[in-house]
Amino acid sequence: MTTTAVSTGVAVRLEEVSRRFGTVQALDGLDLDLAPGELVALLGPSGCGKTTALRILAGLEDADSGRILVGGKDVAGVPVNRRDMGMVFQAYSLFPHLTAAENVEFGLRLRRQSAAARRRRALEMLELVGIGTHAARFPQQLSGGQQQRVALARALAIQPQVLLLDEPLSALDAKVRLQLRDEIRRIQLEVGTTTLFVTHDQEEALALADRVGVMQAGRLEQIGSPEDIYRNPATPFVASFVGLSNRLAGVLGADGVSVLGTPLPVLNASVAPGPVEALVRPESVDLTADPLADARVVAVSFLGPLARVTVSLPDETLVVAQVSSARLADLPPGTAVRVTLLPIPVVVSSPR
Repeated sequence: MTTTAVSTGVAVRLEEVSRRFGTVQALDGLDLDLAPGELVALLGPSGCGKTTALRILAGLEDADSGRILVGGKDVAGVPVNRRDMGMVFQAYSLFPHLTAAENVEFGLRLRRQSAAARRRRALEMLELVGIGTHAARFPQQLSGGQQQRVALARALAIQPQVLLLDEPLSALDAKVRLQLRDEIRRIQLEVGTTTLFVTHDQEEALALADRVGVMQAGRLEQIGSPEDIYRNPATPFVASFVGLSNRLAGVLGADGVSVLGTPLPVLNASVAPGPVEALVRPESVDLTADPLADARVVAVSFLGPLARVTVSLPDETLVVAQVSSARLADLPPGTAVRVTLLPIPVVVSSPR
């Protein structure tokens, strides 16, 4: 594959950015840094402020306070079309009367590039996103995934300093979403564009990003590598939002928390000693079939190579364990099991 030279990534910094809509504080002093060429995913529930942050960076919204620095320069007051950013949104926003190639050429036309240069660049970008043979097709002749590839090619064609992706995969079916997710990561690594990816899908964020920022109520709860966010959540919110966690009663002491009779290390130290809830990952729960045990399997979910087994404890607390699917033959519903916890650090919170 041949492509023309592409831009190198630039550093991006949001400093103490705040934005209010009426009585709603969408962003509350947000600080966020993106290193040159880095892909950062902002993850969080609806209304957490992640899309507002992206729109302020793009110039589609104005911050009430704070600074937006791109390549060390404050872009406050710089219009959208002069911020040198490529944008891809959930809605493909392709022009229906233009072919795929013509859609990709659109930004280049605005930059007054020659027809030959536009055509060459558009074909290169369509090849890059894997649909070079569809250059002459109109949007209505393309699938949803193909249309989103055209939108991505259009955003990259202008060689932006920053690429902004606002839930670009959420309208696609599961298989296409997975394929295009991998393509976006491959392309982003190849072109080296600094990228901000906004999503509410934790699997997307963990699979795509160099770092993941988890947001709640306009603030960044934690930012770190996908592995760090999952294995070392800084707050109960992060632990509960990223991945599945069992909330189990425990007693917090000076040396950790005791849960189901097992002492576990604690990640956060801001909770007072005494009764707590511990957030225990399913993969930290081990099950052993034992006819003398007083816990029982109540449901099984097959997930390919892995499975989730739901167990009811004597006090009717439900615990979810993640096991190899090969073990399901020994753990059908109704099986009496012994539940043990692996000594993996957990987050604790005050009882609800």
